[in-house]
Amino acid sequence: MLSHVANPSLCSQSSTWIIVSKGNVLVSQETGQLPELGWDALVPLHAYHDEIANLKDFDGNETGFYLVDVGAEPLTLQGYEFVSLRQAMMNTNHEPFGVIGRAWQFLHFYNTHRFCGRCGTAMTRVDWEVAVHCHQCGHRCYPRVSPCVIVAIYRKGQILLAQGNRHQTSGFFSTIAGFVESGESLEQAVVREVYEEVGVRIKKPEYFGSQPWPFPHALMVGYLAEWQEGDIVIDEHEIAQAHWFDVENLPKTPPKFSIAGQLIEQVVQRQNQ
Repeated sequence: MLSHVANPSLCSQSSTWIIVSKGNVLVSQETGQLPELGWDALVPLHAYHDEIANLKDFDGNETGFYLVDVGAEPLTLQGYEFVSLRQAMMNTNHEPFGVIGRAWQFLHFYNTHRFCGRCGTAMTRVDWEVAVHCHQCGHRCYPRVSPCVIVAIYRKGQILLAQGNRHQTSGFFSTIAGFVESGESLEQAVVREVYEEVGVRIKKPEYFGSQPWPFPHALMVGYLAEWQEGDIVIDEHEIAQAHWFDVENLPKTPPKFSIAGQLIEQVVQRQNQ
C-alpha cells in the first residue's frame, strides 16, 4: 500500500527513494542503484513535498522506501540520471527489484484510473486498500493483474532458450513466456505458448513459483517442463531465434533474482545432479 507522508523532512538519512518521471526511474550514474538520501539532499523534490508517499509492505509496515512521481517536469540531481523501468530493475539489488515493481504498478493503476469508467466522475483513492472508488455511482476499481506463464524447457543436458525480437542486438536469451487466455488453465497456457512460439511439444509441466512483473501488470507463473517431441520452429512475430543450449555453455540470460533467471538456474542444477 501507499500512504501519504505528511512531513518528508522527518525521513531518515538512509531512506531509499523511487523517483519517477515520464515512465523512467532515477538511479545513480555510478552504481545504477536507487538514491539513498535524506530530505535535505533532495532539494529538487521539495516542490513535491505534498506528493511523497511511503511504500508499505503487505502487512502495512513501513519499508523505508519513498515514492514520488514528478511527471514530465525536468528534475536534475547531481550524480543521478533517469533510466527506463526495465533498466532500473535489472541493475538493482534483489530487494529493490520487487519494490520498484510494486511502486510502478501502483502508479500505473492510479494514473490510469483517474475517472470512473461507468459515469465519468473523478475517482477517490481508498485509504485502507489499493483501490479507487466513485462516490457518484459506487463503482470501485482495483489494480489489474494479468496472469502470464513462463516455462523452462529441458532435455538431457540442455535447455531451450529463445531471443525475443526486441533483444536481437543484445545477445540476450530467456525462457518462453506468454499471457493466459480467457477460459484457459495455467497448464493449458504452458502447452499452447510453447507450441506457438517454438513449435515443440512438452510433457510433465511442473509448477515452480511466481513473481509479479510490472510490464505493466503481469503475474509471472513459472513452470519447468520436459521436451517431448518436435524440432524448433519459431513464431517470427514474437521470436528472433531459439536454440538448445548445453547447460554448461549458456548465452547471456536474465539475472537470477528474476523468475526467468531462477528457472534457468533450477534446470542447470538438476541437469548437473
